Amino acid sequence: MRMRVVTGFGPAAAALAGVAVLAGPVGSAVAGPQDYRFEAVQKDVPATANAMMAVRLVHIPDNKPVAGAILFQPKLEMPMEGMAPMMAPVKAAAPDGKGNYPFTADFSAPGPWVLTVSAKVQGEPGTVTGSVPFVATAGSAAADAHSGMAGMAHGH
Repeated sequence: MRMRVVTGFGPAAAALAGVAVLAGPVGSAVAGPQDYRFEAVQKDVPATANAMMAVRLVHIPDNKPVAGAILFQPKLEMPMEGMAPMMAPVKAAAPDGKGNYPFTADFSAPGPWVLTVSAKVQGEPGTVTGSVPFVATAGSAAADAHSGMAGMAHGH
């Protein structure tokens, strides 16, 4: 790369200008999908046909929930050892506006389940995708945990 020095500026000023161009604008850090994660609002869910579950989208650098994201392509699977995972229907419900995104799902069998979901966050160029583990249980612990989500909007 050749640099031409303009009359009136010394070589040191020209060198500094070249460094400024290479460094780019100050404060131009761009967040990306890796700066976000999904987590379960409540990991235990009841093993029923219309169980409510919710995920929270978190901005990792400040550990704050992210409201207003658009979630899409939810997929609920139960891992099966030695065979393909069992798929289950899952439907998004209305978010609470505080970074919690509820779903209604068919946890037809007790055991471990994984919800994979994608999100578009306003102002971010990339798509955030994550997998969140849940455990469907037939006992009263899941029913008690499920009742803790009663205050969330179900939006059918």
